[in-house]
Amino acid sequence: MKNGGKNILITGGAGFIGSHVVRLFVNKYPEYHIYNLDKLTYAGNLANLKDIENSPNYTFLKGDICDYEAVKEIFRKYDIGYVIHLAAESHVDRSIKDPFIFARTNVIGTLTLLQAAREWWNCSLALRKKSQEENDGCFSRDENGNIGHLFYHISTDEVYGALKPGDGYFTEDTKYDPHSPYSASKASSDHFVRAFGDTYGMPVIVTNCSNNYGPYQFPEKLIPLFINNIRYNKPLPVYGKGENIRDWLYVVDHARAIDVIFHKGEPGDTYNIGGFNEWKNIDLVRLLIKVTDKALGRPEGASAGLITYVTDRAGHDLRYAIDSSKLKRSLGWEPSLQFEEGLEKTVRWYLEHQEWMDHVTSGAYLSYYKEMYGGE
Repeated sequence: MKNGGKNILITGGAGFIGSHVVRLFVNKYPEYHIYNLDKLTYAGNLANLKDIENSPNYTFLKGDICDYEAVKEIFRKYDIGYVIHLAAESHVDRSIKDPFIFARTNVIGTLTLLQAAREWWNCSLALRKKSQEENDGCFSRDENGNIGHLFYHISTDEVYGALKPGDGYFTEDTKYDPHSPYSASKASSDHFVRAFGDTYGMPVIVTNCSNNYGPYQFPEKLIPLFINNIRYNKPLPVYGKGENIRDWLYVVDHARAIDVIFHKGEPGDTYNIGGFNEWKNIDLVRLLIKVTDKALGRPEGASAGLITYVTDRAGHDLRYAIDSSKLKRSLGWEPSLQFEEGLEKTVRWYLEHQEWMDHVTSGAYLSYYKEMYGGE
């Protein structure tokens, strides 16, 4: 589809957060065509999108965001006008073991997308018989207030570092201070996005979000891992004393925020997305035990003995907490679920989708998609 509506490239759309964003946009906006670009690494799973895979306004593209020639061809072939960039390596423990993969995907991959987008959008401008130096025609609003193009980059609150005792919340003006290879790679990608906005006049938006939870999350992450371990009476490994504090947001609420920001956010701006929902890790684990035991028909606290304290992670930041008041004030977004409600929905989903969990934990899904699409 060319010039018949908004052609949106969503990267990492087979992953946890990405699949929720793809589903929302495909179902809510039939006038858009959504192109889902995903490499299908271990965290990418097309089973996450079974319900919309045959939608007429949806196309899956298997590819690597670091492959510049392939990405350029995607922009040209599908006349991509908008990018929602979620593809990233995201697990801190993996970044400590192999930081090179994180630098390649999160930094070089983002730079590849930015350069391909800039080149195609400037080419489109030239084809409309305007000088490539005249960015105003390409990167401006039309008579209805719509932006001709947009590069929307999704990032993390971890780029801000750790809040000290007595500190308040991360705001959009908080100084970057990343402490892990993962957060350093995301901080670098954020800087590249903003640099393209400043240098080339590209319309860009960056959002920094707190910890997400909900359906389809890869079970290396705390909540799905612990739900599964409680089900099978396996240990629940807690770093240090479990004193680290995180702000938690239900993934569907994050997708709603992305929708609002994509349509109403101001290019060049940054928005923090959080749940106003801080929990110490150990308190979260105890609540998760309570909710999961109840869902399994066990006595309350029956699985408390599974908690095992392990050596703390290197560079483990004590506290993250996001101030989302700007987003609420300027665009009217706020979380729709209280945490216990969201956690109960999440626990029920994983217990009711054990086949999905088994395929992921066994690696069977990787063999299936390798056979279908080739490659990794």
